Amino acid sequence: MIDYSLGLVETKGLIAAIEAADAMVKTANVVLVGKERTDPAMITIKIVGDTAAVRSAVEAGAAAAQRVGQLVSKHIIPRPAEGIEDLLYAKSSRTRAETEALLAGESAHEAADEEEEPVEEEDYSMPEGLSGEQQKYFQELDGMTVHQLRSHARSLEGLSIHGRQISKANKKQLIDELLKAKFKG
Repeated sequence: MIDYSLGLVETKGLIAAIEAADAMVKTANVVLVGKERTDPAMITIKIVGDTAAVRSAVEAGAAAAQRVGQLVSKHIIPRPAEGIEDLLYAKSSRTRAETEALLAGESAHEAADEEEEPVEEEDYSMPEGLSGEQQKYFQELDGMTVHQLRSHARSLEGLSIHGRQISKANKKQLIDELLKAKFKG
């Protein structure tokens, strides 16, 4: 589970969005993750931080947006589920590592060095000694992309890897973990 809160302010128009973002980062100790244009004139500002700080920042941002433009919506998600991270960082100005570094009080440049590198798809041959049911499950997993395997791994319990370990695992590691979890004992 993510250990910060997510704040969203959606406005109609860029000026209201910029005013909201400015008010949010000046009001509380939050990190501006980015903006996302959802419609030709609709812009959503995304921030993260402690729940109380995010609440305060979203209220200030919403009020600022209303003063200069049109506020469409505001919302706070305390401790969002892990899958939400994919949506949060899909079109963001900051990467997940940069945001986490800023939340931890580190420089964003340090985080850029630690950013996950894209994982290349690799061929992985079926391990020997698998039963018929295990072979069928292996083939199902082998047909998935690394991204699909990571999503599948996050949806299951009983894996020996979690969170960031899943994010950094390659296809072979993910398949091995999924096979172990499904056919333990």
